[in-house]
Amino acid sequence: MTRTVEELPPSRPAYFWWLLANALALCFAIVSWAVCLHVFGHPEIPRNYEILGKVGRSPVLKRYTVLDVPNGNALAPKELYKRYFGYTEEERVRANSLLMRNYLTNFDRPLLLNYIEGDYQIRQIRKLNPQDFFDPGIVIRAQALVKPDDFTKPLPYPVFIEYVFPTHQAEVAGSFKSGDILGVKKSPNCAAVVHISKIIHEDEPALLLTVIPIAYGSYQIGGSESFQIEPPLKLRPSAGFPVFKD
Repeated sequence: MTRTVEELPPSRPAYFWWLLANALALCFAIVSWAVCLHVFGHPEIPRNYEILGKVGRSPVLKRYTVLDVPNGNALAPKELYKRYFGYTEEERVRANSLLMRNYLTNFDRPLLLNYIEGDYQIRQIRKLNPQDFFDPGIVIRAQALVKPDDFTKPLPYPVFIEYVFPTHQAEVAGSFKSGDILGVKKSPNCAAVVHISKIIHEDEPALLLTVIPIAYGSYQIGGSESFQIEPPLKLRPSAGFPVFKD
C-alpha cells in the first residue's frame, strides 16, 4: 500500500521573527514616549499628578517674591467680568485646565496670567482641610465693591473671589470678619486667577474666581497683624475648585 507523506509547511525565515520583535519594540517605545509626554505635559489631570507623585516627579512650586513674580495683567472687577463672564462651558473647562497647568508649572508660559485688583467685601472665611486643594491655609470668599460713579458709594458687583492663602498660621482665619473690606493690589498681593466659575447669587448669575497669591512672604492684616504665606508642599488637584461647595 502506498503511504502518503504530508509535507511540512515551510518554516518562517529567521529574519521574520527579528522584524516582528523590532516592530513590537518600536510600538512599545512610541506608546511609552506618548504616555510620558502626556503625563509630564498635563500635571493638572489628577491621575497624572498622582503618577508623578509616585515616581517622585511632582511639580514643585517656586517661592516667588514681589520682585520676581511673572509678569501678568492686573484686572479690576469690571475688567474681570468682561474678561471671563462670557465664557461658554466648553471655554471655561479649557481655560481652567490651562490655568491649573500654568499654576503647577510656576507660570512658565504666563500668557493667561491675570492678577486681580479692587475692593472685596468678605462673606465667608474658613480654614482649609485635608480634603481641599492644599492645606494648611485659609480661604476667604468675598464680593467685589464697585463705585458706579465718583459721587456714589461702592455697591456690590456680580464678581466674587475665593482668596486661598497657603499658610501654616491658619489660626489667622479669626482675624478676618464677615463684612470687612479686603483690598487687593497686583503688588504686593499678586493674587493670580487659577479657576473660573459661575454661581447664582440672589437669583442672578455671577462670576466666581478662585485666586491664589504667588508672591510669598508676609501678608499684612490692618496696621499691626501679619502672617506668612509659603508655597504649599502638597497639592490635591482631585479636590477641584471652587473651594466653597455651594
